[in-house]
Amino acid sequence: MWIDTHCHLDAPEFGPDARAERARARAAGVACCVLPAVQARDFAAVRALAHDTGDAYALGIHPLYVAQASDDDLARLEQALADWHADPRLVAVGEVGLDFFVPQLCTEAMRQRQHHFYRAQLRLAQRFGLPVILHVRRSADALLAGLRAQAAAGRPVGGGIAHAFSGSAQQARAFIERGFALGFGGAVTFETARRLRALAATLPLTALVVETDAPDIVPHWLYVTAAQRAAGRPQGRNSPAELPRIGADIAHLRGMSAEDLAVATTANACRVLPRLGALLGRDRDGAGPGHAGVDP
Repeated sequence: MWIDTHCHLDAPEFGPDARAERARARAAGVACCVLPAVQARDFAAVRALAHDTGDAYALGIHPLYVAQASDDDLARLEQALADWHADPRLVAVGEVGLDFFVPQLCTEAMRQRQHHFYRAQLRLAQRFGLPVILHVRRSADALLAGLRAQAAAGRPVGGGIAHAFSGSAQQARAFIERGFALGFGGAVTFETARRLRALAATLPLTALVVETDAPDIVPHWLYVTAAQRAAGRPQGRNSPAELPRIGADIAHLRGMSAEDLAVATTANACRVLPRLGALLGRDRDGAGPGHAGVDP
């Protein structure tokens, strides 16, 4: 079975198609998706969707949303983590991190604001004993510095996933040493992504998890060029159903079978997100995926 460790199934791009797309993914062999929230107003909806589809979820404030977020949203995150801490489908704090790619987020004021939210959410992850799902975009060194500062203060974060990893081999090793797995998705399917494909091929197998980031980061077979878009062709929409094909591409890079990669990356996901392993065992033992409603 496959685990999509990062899927925004609640995104507006899916709308009423979300459950149908999840059913299509399950038919393709995707046993579980992790649904990370991106802003406080979505916490309850993401949780409800995860319960409805038999998946897992994470709660956090994404760096792209810190401009409109307030410290009250951090308080809402803290309260949600406290209220739902016993929920077996809550597996991480995320999606959190730093983004130094988007120009509007690279002013000094916005960098400081991102750091404020990142540090606060690391403290919450440590307090509630949850791993983190990190947004890493031109920010690997700064994220690692935040993790080191937490550890130096005697409050180390218990690992997690560096989502959509695209850093250097040295940065990859630094995350791995801190208990993180590295998320690889649609970007690795492009032959022009040579450095990323080399990392996917050569990093320790125990360091890899697979993801779609659906509806974003489309694989090459869904990509529509700027010229095609200008001619009226819409961009393809990524889906968790694409995960097995993405995984097969990574397996080919590593010279192994897709089945073996699925087994390994599932084990890795359950290791870095310990509640996920317990959840999968719980569902196999009788709760079952896709039951309606939200557990108390």
